[in-house]
Amino acid sequence: MRKLVGRNAAKLRKEKGLTQERLAEISGLSQQYISGLEQGRRNPTIVTVHELAVALGVSHLDLLQP
Repeated sequence: MRKLVGRNAAKLRKEKGLTQERLAEISGLSQQYISGLEQGRRNPTIVTVHELAVALGVSHLDLLQP
């Protein structure tokens, strides 16, 4: 699941033309956290999934879809 969320987050971030640094600014998460998440090394909480979805302007379900 963490790799799935990470892959989806990276894909959506790139589609929106955002850098990890910019996504960090928008979401309130650190760039290091986002990097680890995208690499599948972080276990995001439901709150983190929500914050990422809001920052990316997508539904939280978009981060959870296979």
